[in-house]
Amino acid sequence: MTAGSSIAAFVVGAGVSLVTSWVLVSRLERVGERLGLSEALLGLVAALAADAPEVTASVTALAHHQRGIGAGVTIGSNVFNLAALLGLGAVVAGRIGLHRKVVVLGGTVALMIAAVCLLAVAGTIGAGTGLALVLVVLVPYTVLLGARRSTIERARLPGRWSSWLTQAVAEEETELEEAIRPRRGRPVDAVVALGALAVVVVASVAMERGASTLGVRYGIAEIVVGGLVLAAVTSLPNAVAAVYLARRGRGAAALSTALNSNAINVTAGLLLPATIVGLSKPSAPGLLVAGWYLGLTAVTLLLAYAFRGLHRSAGWTIIALYVLFIAALLVAV
Repeated sequence: MTAGSSIAAFVVGAGVSLVTSWVLVSRLERVGERLGLSEALLGLVAALAADAPEVTASVTALAHHQRGIGAGVTIGSNVFNLAALLGLGAVVAGRIGLHRKVVVLGGTVALMIAAVCLLAVAGTIGAGTGLALVLVVLVPYTVLLGARRSTIERARLPGRWSSWLTQAVAEEETELEEAIRPRRGRPVDAVVALGALAVVVVASVAMERGASTLGVRYGIAEIVVGGLVLAAVTSLPNAVAAVYLARRGRGAAALSTALNSNAINVTAGLLLPATIVGLSKPSAPGLLVAGWYLGLTAVTLLLAYAFRGLHRSAGWTIIALYVLFIAALLVAV
């Protein structure tokens, strides 16, 4: 692949991915409305679909034995997600309103997964062990998002736990009071969403191959290609999804999209393929990216909890920390 064709593949893939992602998330929102999904579950579905570029790019890189790019795409995307999905979302929307129980419920899972990611990148635990730990947390959480009150009560948890979880799930729904509800979806919306998802996957493969070829040609470090360039570009669908949801007043879904996107990236984009091909050896740049992911997650959740949501000033703070991350990574390599 020549330099010209690599640039063309990267640019066209990025453009197609961005345009198609708007169609994807809007149709998914309609389908979710028809199915009666909770706000957090809607965010998970949107994140799962919009994560196709990150996961596909990471797996493609790992398949070509470019482990630095693969890990960089996954973890770098998570740092970018916090800045673009929640930081930019708060700046554009003015405020992403959230109940504290919603922040604690999703945030606890997010912090645990970020911590496992850091331990795996540092070589403290193996990829298989990390995957098992993530699934132990993520599977029950996903079930909880779609559970009804009666289901939670039948779980026979301690009384205070059951009451708290029931309130946390219920508070996600109260945030719909001022939201603009989408129209109920039709079968054609599901078909369009699947078609859009396929286009996004193909575009992400083109982006990854184009960026990787250019990185090798011009001697750019794999962690920079993956952790900055591909991480940002492949996360555009998620950024579109979160801004779209935030502007429509769907705060819980915006938070869920961001946090669950990161969880899916770590699970499907990093730990699952790494159990087969392995992770790259621990390095200072890799540890910096993973550590920043954990730290920025903690800061974002602290701001959201303290102010019952993210105001525009908090959004700018998160974005500023991402800019600092870019500078720190460039210095580290």
